[in-house]
Amino acid sequence: MPLTLASLVQHSALKLTVRAGADRLDAPVRWAHASELADPVPYMEGGEFLLVTATNLDAENPEAMRRYVRRLAGAGVVGLGFAVGVNYDEVPEALIDAAEEAGLPLLEVPRRTPFIAIAKAVSSAIAEEQYRAVTAGFEVQRELTRAALAGDGPGELLTRLAAHLDGWAALYDAAGQVAAAAPEWAARRAARLTPDVERLRDRPAPASVVVGDTDDRVELQSLGTGRQVRGALAVGTGAALGTAERYAVHSAVALLTLTTARSRSLQGAEQRLGAAVLRMLLAGQPDHARAVAGDLYGGLLDAPFRLLIAEASDPATPLSLGEAMEAAALRTGETLLTVPEGDRLVVLAADGGAAVAACTAYAEAQEARAPAEGTKPEEDQVVVGLSAPAGPIAVSAAYKQAEQALSVARRRGRALVEHEELAAGSVLPLLADDAVRAFADGMLRALHEHDAKGRGDLVASLRAWLAHHGQWDAAAADLGVHRHTLRYRMRRVEEILGRSLDDPDVRMELWLALKATSAPSAPEA
Repeated sequence: MPLTLASLVQHSALKLTVRAGADRLDAPVRWAHASELADPVPYMEGGEFLLVTATNLDAENPEAMRRYVRRLAGAGVVGLGFAVGVNYDEVPEALIDAAEEAGLPLLEVPRRTPFIAIAKAVSSAIAEEQYRAVTAGFEVQRELTRAALAGDGPGELLTRLAAHLDGWAALYDAAGQVAAAAPEWAARRAARLTPDVERLRDRPAPASVVVGDTDDRVELQSLGTGRQVRGALAVGTGAALGTAERYAVHSAVALLTLTTARSRSLQGAEQRLGAAVLRMLLAGQPDHARAVAGDLYGGLLDAPFRLLIAEASDPATPLSLGEAMEAAALRTGETLLTVPEGDRLVVLAADGGAAVAACTAYAEAQEARAPAEGTKPEEDQVVVGLSAPAGPIAVSAAYKQAEQALSVARRRGRALVEHEELAAGSVLPLLADDAVRAFADGMLRALHEHDAKGRGDLVASLRAWLAHHGQWDAAAADLGVHRHTLRYRMRRVEEILGRSLDDPDVRMELWLALKATSAPSAPEA
């Protein structure tokens, strides 16, 4: 416990007597200082127990004492010790009244108690408190270190830290999500601080910030080395941290930073192993891939999974998506295989699992932000192609599916496209490519030029004839002309294009050209 005025009053050797402010003796004392200045305030820092003999004070003047005491209280002086038997035989009533009025504790110091004895008592008590804090801090550090080395994750470390602080503690991953909390109820409390954690991540490590509301006081500490933030630690307490508590928090930050760095090293090794597994799967060697995967990735290959490819102009963006998926997988115990490839990220994730759901949510959030920010996903945000569910023997096909979906997502200005959308949807959106439009315009240009000169309506007639599968009467009725007129127009189409409409390939190309010229334009790059 820190030294207080009550502690000094209870010190039997000092013989101090309370003359005013008996209800404020629990104020901590930072130091004891003697001063006979009429105004010592410029030399005060706050928290001092000021000792005086009133050599330069008109201690019996009520107005002077009110001004003097108010100045001391305003400067943060926690108490006033008045020595009797030096300049005054007893404490002046004017000073007592002023102290009571200002709520400043006033202690009478007997003549036989020198100020140096009080200063020594204060110094000794402060030194003892600091020693206890350091000793307690070292003990907590040992406890936290044992918890960190236990290999059971950060849960036990957070549990011991929360118990020592008589509060709660939570760990956030690099994506700003709650990875662990102690006690369990603190996870919901910690989740409310995600915006504060995200702001902390924008500052170089190490960084800290204190946030508070009606519930508690929360201190956030970033985790990481250099300038890169790898996570954050939150501690919630009912009051500001003391010296021992501060030691504990600093120890936890150091240990979590080290374990995070160690986890990053292990993650790098896992990614290299994952890259080898993926190469074997793509090469059609599922048995070899299983043997290499072992317990680390073997479970992923035992059930249907999805392959996704994410890319962006900024290589950090796909990695950020990967971190969000890893956090989701960690919370649910899923296995995730991630392989960075330059500005791309290739991921194998359980079909229907939390990681795929996190990917979808991440992409939807980016699409929702894009209009407000005036950006497109293909420019500086993540673009994802997601395969259909697959197994180990079909990874090569799943990779092609993901690439096809990624190409469509990029062309359509979408953040994520699933291959199943392409398989179940219409082929018409695929005709919005600039190269397809150029082909269609070139193929139909001569017909459009003919119609523009008022020589007939060949384009509309061709569209109606193809739509009715070459049935003359039905197409002519649709156009409102005689079938002989329609036959004449189709002969003119063949003459102008130099191609026969009896050729099914020609009919297919013309139909696609007509569809391409009527399809919606592709989003501008």
